Amino acid sequence: MASAPQNPTAAAAAAALRVADLPGRGRGLVAARGVREGEVLLSEPALLLYPSALASLRAYCAACFRALPADSAAAPCASCRAAAFCSPACAAAAHPRLLCTALSHCASAGLAAAAPAEAVQEPLLFLLSAYSLPDPALRAVLSLASAPPPPPGAQDAADLHAAVAALAPPHLLPAGFSPDLTAALLDKDRGNSFAIMEPYRPWTPLELQKARAYAVYPRASLLNHDCLPNACHFDYPDRPGPGNTDIVVRALHDIPEGREVCISYFAANWRYADRQRRLLEDYGFRCECDRCQVESQWKDDDDDNNGDDAMEEEGEEDGADGGDDGMEEEGDADGDDDFPHAYFFVRYLCDSEGCWGMLAPLPPSPNGELSHVFECNVCGKLRKEEDVMPDEGTSGMVH
Repeated sequence: MASAPQNPTAAAAAAALRVADLPGRGRGLVAARGVREGEVLLSEPALLLYPSALASLRAYCAACFRALPADSAAAPCASCRAAAFCSPACAAAAHPRLLCTALSHCASAGLAAAAPAEAVQEPLLFLLSAYSLPDPALRAVLSLASAPPPPPGAQDAADLHAAVAALAPPHLLPAGFSPDLTAALLDKDRGNSFAIMEPYRPWTPLELQKARAYAVYPRASLLNHDCLPNACHFDYPDRPGPGNTDIVVRALHDIPEGREVCISYFAANWRYADRQRRLLEDYGFRCECDRCQVESQWKDDDDDNNGDDAMEEEGEEDGADGGDDGMEEEGDADGDDDFPHAYFFVRYLCDSEGCWGMLAPLPPSPNGELSHVFECNVCGKLRKEEDVMPDEGTSGMVH
């Protein structure tokens, strides 16, 4: 992934957003002033970081989750010996104490036996890390919005609670430790955690790209979803220096004051039915954004034709609301309304093979001059503005 662009101070980024209660959408973040394309809207450190699976302990620093060096430079944790650190500074920072204690007692047997499948490892690793937080931070996690009930077949909260109790010494557990508290924390994890992904590899299908860790960012968790987002988030886990696990949110295009700032919770080229299914199962709502209203009218047997034909008409942007403000209209619209938001995908969807990340302009220069260079938030490729328009027929929309 490309190196992180220079960001303004956290205070300057924070001044771009304010929290608002939005009818039918709960709390969200809106533009506190007019925002220009590429502007950094949010740069936030993680409140909680935890490994995605036991395999992450062998590949990434247990404190900052940078990739560990292939040679012997990595320093094993002095307590558990199962985790390792990339530097003396990270070793001094350590990693979650309950997770470390569990690993030190049963690195090769107990934790693996308690969590034999990767789908179970993630919530157990989250709980051991969350219960290691100091009380104010734990209360901050509990103040976040809750996810809907888990889908059938998910690991039972009572079983996970029992696993934590078996792995963690009672004197290290926080006051109030209970099955209800564990269930409440799991709700926060499902609805608010961001994946910190391994570097993009073009030969690996997107659905097989792995998360090296997960992170909870309280302010970023307020970002609602839109299938035509006006912002996207970046992470730079392997960049040098502090703050490598901070989340960075940038505007795709100009956003007027008072407009809600939204990201997409998944790849923007997903088809309508898949988007609605994921949002309902994982977040408990159906999306009614402008794009979904258009696509909900498509007939199933026409999807393959309507979408591809419409998206090849690069200039057919009809100025509808829902995140398109600030987009420059190009081309000669011919009145075809099958897919009026085609221009969004032509301009902001990366067409590198197997990628389909979002292309956001780099931040404006200190004197306010726009960059005209776009960065993909998945593969990290940098492109000049005149090069982001793909060849005809390569829009990548899945139908």
